[in-house]
Amino acid sequence: MALVVRMGDVAPYSPANHHGTLNHRLIGPETVGATSMEMLHGRLEPGGAALPHAHPGMDQICFLLEGRARVSCRGEVAEMGPGDACFFPQGEMHTFEVLGDTAVRLLVVYSPPYGEDPAKVVRQGG
Repeated sequence: MALVVRMGDVAPYSPANHHGTLNHRLIGPETVGATSMEMLHGRLEPGGAALPHAHPGMDQICFLLEGRARVSCRGEVAEMGPGDACFFPQGEMHTFEVLGDTAVRLLVVYSPPYGEDPAKVVRQGG
């Protein structure tokens, strides 16, 4: 397993229930053997968003590197800028949307690893 993972060596993917999003899973079981967490780099284009969804049994942290975003969870709505972080507790419905004309770059941490498994997400209304 790798000690250092280079973004250019990891295949990008577009996650389900998102639009305008491209992620690179950098730290996880398949790259470094991590078993209790994973970290990915995400890029959301202007107009991009994560539609309402939840991750049962999995906490999520987002750390904004560039751009501005609006997040919601548990009836609270907040705006984020570079250097801000948010926390989505396991099982809580949440959203993430780009504000303005600048793409958002962020780091996302899931614990335990998500692995983009459709069985690990609940969409609003379903």
